[in-house]
Amino acid sequence: MKEIKYGSDKKFAKKVEFLDNPEKRGDIPPEKLLNLLPINKQDKVLDLGAGTGYMTIPTAKWVEGPVYALDIDPKMLAIINAKARDENITNIQTLEDSIDAFLLRHHSIDLVLASLVLHEIEPLSLALERIKQVLKTNGHFVCLEFEKEENPNHSHPRIAAAVMEQEIKDAGLSITKKLQPKDGIYIIIARKNK
Repeated sequence: MKEIKYGSDKKFAKKVEFLDNPEKRGDIPPEKLLNLLPINKQDKVLDLGAGTGYMTIPTAKWVEGPVYALDIDPKMLAIINAKARDENITNIQTLEDSIDAFLLRHHSIDLVLASLVLHEIEPLSLALERIKQVLKTNGHFVCLEFEKEENPNHSHPRIAAAVMEQEIKDAGLSITKKLQPKDGIYIIIARKNK
């Protein structure tokens, strides 16, 4: 990929470095994660809080259907668009909006990905309600998060797996699988039954 210039925005450059670094993201390559998911070639996928496209780009290579990259930061979406152009990927559509208010048709998405983003959302229940609305019947929601630690020195907010599991159930989704691919990281896969 061509180098993207961030000008004097060092904070943004640091954020991009974090988002693109597999070691800081729990060292799970996106392709390995995709192998664990109920994803089909024709699926329409929504990547929530897509950031720099860490999951968006590999997912768009994996499926033939559209991949919607949602983020509130237009600079992040510009990075995704640049990566897609560089790799000649044509099935990505970027959406600049918030996770609880984005505009996609109800019952239009087969798989919603939320990788290391839901800990930033308040209230979480609104985002999960919106996720359920856009999912097709039998569509899947995949949540990947860092486990909450009892470490007062840790600066990033986190959600315990048990809390996330309850929030997902309260939203009316059925949990089909729970995975812990590495210490401190959990994946919850849920399905919309109706």
